[in-house]
Amino acid sequence: MSPADWRRRALWLCGLTIAYNVLEGLVAMAFGWADDSVALFGFGADSFIEVASALLVLWKLLDHADLTRERKATSRIGWLFLALAAGIAGGAVLQLTARTHPPTTVPGLVIALLSLSFMVFLWRAKLRAAQALDSATLAADAACSLACIQLSGVLLAGSLLFLLSPALWWVDAVSALALAALIGREGLGMVRAARSAAFTGGCGCGH
Repeated sequence: MSPADWRRRALWLCGLTIAYNVLEGLVAMAFGWADDSVALFGFGADSFIEVASALLVLWKLLDHADLTRERKATSRIGWLFLALAAGIAGGAVLQLTARTHPPTTVPGLVIALLSLSFMVFLWRAKLRAAQALDSATLAADAACSLACIQLSGVLLAGSLLFLLSPALWWVDAVSALALAALIGREGLGMVRAARSAAFTGGCGCGH
């Protein structure tokens, strides 16, 4: 394919990422709130920050972005990730202290499986586009999708453990703490990338 074709594919992938994460975030947060699952609610909240990151990448691809503005936006999104990580960790600690747990983790199990299957497709497609266009922005966006895969894996493991052994009341809270650590690492990578002299745009996840 020509560079123009790859660029159109990259724009399509970015739009698909935004649409999917909005839907995933709404569903996950609703189930997390209804079932008192800190891990599932945090996973859903993270989806909306993924949307913000994807919008930044879309802005770059449309050639309407100024590097200084991108640097500021990326840094701010990174701080949002760090704030979210702190909130999830705080909620998990309260859950552990109160010795409470969600009545079921079936919704988390289903959402994690769907997210894993879809995000693996997106990650691979974005990597191919990034290589074809030699784009650091798309490579960073692919790293964001990889981070989402990691989050889905943690949510899946925690949900499955609780489903198999409800006596493990602490699993949801511990899964939430693991999610908080991954989200915090992603946010720290964004902030560091935005402060780097080699910054070229994009979300900076995984750097």
